Amino acid sequence: MSDAGHPSGTTAADTVLAGLPQTAPGLADLYRDLHAHPELSFQEHRTSGLVAERLGALGLEVITGLGRTGVVGVLANGAGPHVLLRADFDALPVTEQTGLPYASTTDGVMHACGHDMHVTCLLGALDLLAAGRDSWSGTITAVFQPAEEIGAGAQAMVDDGLFDRVGIPDVVLGQHVGPFPAGTVGCHPGPALAATDALKVTLFGKGAHGSRPEAAVDPVVMAAATVMRLQTVVSREIAGGDTAVVTVGALNAGTTDNVIPDTAELKLNIRTYTDEVRATVLAAVRRIVEGEAAAAGAPREPLIETLDTFPVLVNDAGATDRTLTAFRGRFGEERVFDPGPATGSEDCAAFGTASGAPVCYWFFGGTDPAAYEKAQKSGTVARDVPSNHSPHFAPVVEPTLTTGVTAMTTAALSWLKTR
Repeated sequence: MSDAGHPSGTTAADTVLAGLPQTAPGLADLYRDLHAHPELSFQEHRTSGLVAERLGALGLEVITGLGRTGVVGVLANGAGPHVLLRADFDALPVTEQTGLPYASTTDGVMHACGHDMHVTCLLGALDLLAAGRDSWSGTITAVFQPAEEIGAGAQAMVDDGLFDRVGIPDVVLGQHVGPFPAGTVGCHPGPALAATDALKVTLFGKGAHGSRPEAAVDPVVMAAATVMRLQTVVSREIAGGDTAVVTVGALNAGTTDNVIPDTAELKLNIRTYTDEVRATVLAAVRRIVEGEAAAAGAPREPLIETLDTFPVLVNDAGATDRTLTAFRGRFGEERVFDPGPATGSEDCAAFGTASGAPVCYWFFGGTDPAAYEKAQKSGTVARDVPSNHSPHFAPVVEPTLTTGVTAMTTAALSWLKTR
């Protein structure tokens, strides 16, 4: 790659990123607006309209309505590599408790996972890359994806002809804000994010008056026994060197104190990294659910339904090395770290699987560095630093925003042909 035409000692990335200080204040306003107006999966109509308008103003070819509410911007700039940059933009059914002046204005809906920050950072990177197109050549496809939280948006865009419309990229690049010190960037090669299986289990009993339990088959007790038994799956059926998580996130049964209901419902979330461990966990869950129902004398077998699934996200070794080299050159060694594999999940991997392109997916910190350091010194990071999906999750605007824009821009330029 050549940097001819740039002042001595500077690179294409230096030239492109020079406009960030002037762009950042407007991006901060955009972020606050997005945070105040969250939208649930496949309902992101305001957000997608705003994104499409911004992409058009930057001169990109705009595709709307892909995968229902997805938006794509294509910036073709001569011969060179094709780079796909991805951000997600759906929110969560969470009631915000941050107390921010720009907190959610929609009851029961919040950007509790930072997708508003992802959108803002990608738009900021595209602004800089479009303005600095004399410094690089190639094609950028910017994918703004709906419905990541339910694991359906990426595949919906693929199924709706994404790669038929834009072609096959040479690499898929994505990022996620997380509970790390703002100003830092973390990436793990290999399996970086876990696969997810979300299940709904309906347990069937026999209702009766609360005063006559002998006339009932109590699904509440059945559910309680099932929840407790499920805690043994990871501790007693998964090897110590393997990783799995089984969480019962919801248990719903009955309507009042003196009526034994007919049914109880559990919602489970399972995280694994390998096909073998996944198969073991799913089989154990089914065995336990059916076994507890049989032991309780249930009148019929439980119903086990799949709500959603996410694939394992595997960071390609070569793509990760190339991108991390650029990050270290931009941020310095001390601000780039390996967070290790995380048991969170992401459907960004679907773009790599469908296209055959290597994937590199990284995290950038969103926690006030001073607050993080204080919690780290006291050993209370897990307790005192709000994580994604918490009603208290609130990335500090800066330096989170400029770090995310810088990371996405730097990563893109490490793959594009620079001049």
